[in-house]
Amino acid sequence: MDKLRATLGGRDGQSDGRNIIEAANEASTLGWGTRVKGFIACMVIGVGCTVLGVCCLFIPKLGLILFIVFYTFGNVCSLASTMFLMGPLKQLKRMCDKTRFFATAVMITCLVLTICAVFWWKIFVLALVFVILQSIAFAWYGLSYIPFARDAVLKFLSMMCRFCIKE
Repeated sequence: MDKLRATLGGRDGQSDGRNIIEAANEASTLGWGTRVKGFIACMVIGVGCTVLGVCCLFIPKLGLILFIVFYTFGNVCSLASTMFLMGPLKQLKRMCDKTRFFATAVMITCLVLTICAVFWWKIFVLALVFVILQSIAFAWYGLSYIPFARDAVLKFLSMMCRFCIKE
């Protein structure tokens, strides 16, 4: 009976002061090796779907739809792969940082609008515009993790604009 009381009380025979939620959280966390394997698996699936989507682009009639679906699913898998490295809650908090919020919002909005443009609105040109926008937003989001990368890209683009205006 004491063992039942201890288990229901969250002690489970242990006297180190942990409750059942802490024990469950500790038991459910992934080890570093498992996290890396999950990251690699999701990233490979994401890149594979993106490449498969580009290959499907050349199929008559259904090619554009397959491209958009595989490309969007590939981006979702690539984004989800980073959640394995730092955990879902920490990743979501980082996605909503003030430096990444705009890129995250544009990327997720374009992911949803791409699917809407293909399946509900059936405007394929608009879907391609959303694919381009989600690619740019995904790249801008990725650059936010590299120190000074966004500044370097902006400086490069401003130099290119000045060069093009002079010509």
